[in-house]
Amino acid sequence: MNKQKYLAKQRQRRRRHVRRRVRGTSDRPRLSVFRSHTHIAAQIIDDSRGATLVAASTYEKEVRQKTPYGGNCAAARIVGQLIAERALAAGIRHVRFDRGHYRYHGRVASLAEGAREAGLGI
Repeated sequence: MNKQKYLAKQRQRRRRHVRRRVRGTSDRPRLSVFRSHTHIAAQIIDDSRGATLVAASTYEKEVRQKTPYGGNCAAARIVGQLIAERALAAGIRHVRFDRGHYRYHGRVASLAEGAREAGLGI
């Protein structure tokens, strides 16, 4: 089997293992994280309706003014704080954290800590 296909299959397996336990409801939606080499993005999703409620990422001009590079822990913390502010404004107090297939360390952990600091219950 091609190594790239094998790695993609392993990522899918890890994502399914996490997603099996983490379901977003209208009471407690899911905070999903996407990480690339140069950016990080997060969105809050209500799985019962299939709708994205709130989103934030380092692609946004507001975040790029605060930090020039979006692929580090400082940028991830800013995105976490921004999504928490937007969620609280939308009336969302608690979320379930969906790390996807990423390990909970580095930028993923920084995003979660930034959201907690801003008052979002994870």
